[in-house]
Amino acid sequence: MSGFLKSAIAGTFCLLSLAAASQAQTFSNAFAGFGSSDKEPIQIEASELQVEDKSNSATFTGSVVVSQGETRMKTDHLKVFYDGSAAGDVQQKISRLEASGSVYISSKDQTATGDQASFDMTKEIMVMTGKEVVLSQGPNVVVGNKLTVNLKTGKADLQAPSSGRVKVLIQPNSLNKK
Repeated sequence: MSGFLKSAIAGTFCLLSLAAASQAQTFSNAFAGFGSSDKEPIQIEASELQVEDKSNSATFTGSVVVSQGETRMKTDHLKVFYDGSAAGDVQQKISRLEASGSVYISSKDQTATGDQASFDMTKEIMVMTGKEVVLSQGPNVVVGNKLTVNLKTGKADLQAPSSGRVKVLIQPNSLNKK
């Protein structure tokens, strides 16, 4: 956990807004697993797979589970776009992942849920959207409706719905426990 985040939880309204931004950044680690390591394979399991060679894509449906290292994603539907032929080394050539339907991502004690998520492996950007995008780390929770994470730098941006606000719940002393 970053030192900035620990010190940001001071209790004043001004510092609460800083804590919200810092809390969102810590969640970027949960997403950095996909595509950031060429040493770890990406494993995908599903009820059904359809490969579309002409569009260089593969569609997984039915209780889809994606794993890479300590990062795991569960979703109803996943479309994988790749460069080159499906007969080649697809994991090295994945250019984009698009997940939809109850997207759940976890890594260690961090989780994120939303309705849709896309991973652009070339730009190293992940975007998760939904009626509510909920990020949690232990008892701490951040809620918005659009999360954008730069997988390379770890910078995260959580936006509120047009008619709402980003919500943050930080439990006292929860970040001091290891």
